[in-house]
Amino acid sequence: MAGLGKRRPSRARSGVSGLQGRRTTRAHDAATTRSVEDGLIIERLAHDGRGLAHSADGKSQFVDGALPGERVETATHLTRQRYDEAHVRRVIEASPDRVAPPCVHYALCGGCDLQHLAIEAQRAHKLAVLPEMLARQGVELTQAPTLIATDDPHYRRRARLGVKVDAEGRVHLGFRARRSQRLVDIGDCTILVPTLNALLGPLHGHVATLDAPRQLGHLEMLESDQGVVLVLRQLKEHAADTRRWQAFAETHGLHLVRWLGRDTPALDWLTPRLELTYRLPGPGPGPGPGQGTETRDELTLGFAPGDFLQANAAVNRRMIETAMAWLGDIEGRSWLDLFAGVGNFSLALAAGGASVTAVEGNPAMVERLADNACVNGLEVSARQADLTTAGTIEALLSEHAPQAVLLDPPRAGAERVCQALVEHPVARILYVACDPATLSRDAARLVHGGYRIVRAAVADMFVHTSHLESMLLLEHPRRQWQPQGARPDG
Repeated sequence: MAGLGKRRPSRARSGVSGLQGRRTTRAHDAATTRSVEDGLIIERLAHDGRGLAHSADGKSQFVDGALPGERVETATHLTRQRYDEAHVRRVIEASPDRVAPPCVHYALCGGCDLQHLAIEAQRAHKLAVLPEMLARQGVELTQAPTLIATDDPHYRRRARLGVKVDAEGRVHLGFRARRSQRLVDIGDCTILVPTLNALLGPLHGHVATLDAPRQLGHLEMLESDQGVVLVLRQLKEHAADTRRWQAFAETHGLHLVRWLGRDTPALDWLTPRLELTYRLPGPGPGPGPGQGTETRDELTLGFAPGDFLQANAAVNRRMIETAMAWLGDIEGRSWLDLFAGVGNFSLALAAGGASVTAVEGNPAMVERLADNACVNGLEVSARQADLTTAGTIEALLSEHAPQAVLLDPPRAGAERVCQALVEHPVARILYVACDPATLSRDAARLVHGGYRIVRAAVADMFVHTSHLESMLLLEHPRRQWQPQGARPDG
């Protein structure tokens, strides 16, 4: 599959950035655009899942809740110079892909913006987004990316709930409303894992019994191998409420933690402290290097409240398995894992026999990464460094001279890292991204700098939302993929 992504000549850009499907002009053709009185014809989905249409005067209209091919009556909620933002007031002619949203809160909650679109169509849209955004950067995928997904609709193992007391003293617990900071009371959430969803009702009732609910900033629920953890964000100590929370945790079999304080909150356990873990896939069946006959099908990753944790455990496992399948034999190869967190990918690389230096900016997470390697009997060199500084990145590349680099940055991407990797090329780059826009920007820099994309995948990490995770494997033709200790090519 070499040559899957290749550089191509730049071309004039047309339409709106990040749109999927066949481009159409803004001509006032009755087949593509109708007057507001007749409704708007939705031409395609933008990358963020909103429908795109053009009004009679040719102005772009981004329409929440609209699907390609539909004729809809809209209401504009935001007007800008070049485009308007609107929402569907009435569907006049519906798409065959329109379905009834499975959640009773869909009309108000801002969480799941694509529940009105059939799952198969959601995934087709997401598969089209990455090639489109790469194309707008002058990079063409000659084959469609593969899809990483599971069939479980109850996938979310962590959720943050806002708490608000209104002017009448009523307590609200839930998620933010669409296009608003207002809270929507949530009594049932279809995408939560069952253990978390079952807590919503009891939490509503319990928060209403507190003496000082205004001192509660938010709640976070997360599922671990040890059970459900409830994390309180408490602005100020209230002894009676603390005792109430401890009793609530005992009744429901929860582990209870809180962040206490306004400006520099401190973390403490309100139930007996324990080490939290979740399971990750190893490099696959068969013995790992130096492991004798022991298989490494699973690894254990320890984490603490506040650490980054992928919300969809099953898809995260599939992403790691896909990455390891792409990489093949990595024994003896030297890897630099940047933005490594607590070791989500580092451990699998090390279990596969790679020599891994893992770099993370958060000092506490670096310590847990080192502990995780130790617990799993793996050798990983854990380093703390600021990966937004060009000099630091170049020093890391110079010191470790890796054959390959794994990138898993936050939404802002890894622009400085990619620039350094153009100037100091490596044989392979595995780029894992939570934002296809910044991934496309960074991938274009790499491709125009001599790399080629040989694998691409889109992960449906957040079903019913327009959010997607992506993975690219890039290779540099002037850097050979060779075992550690072999003489590097020039």
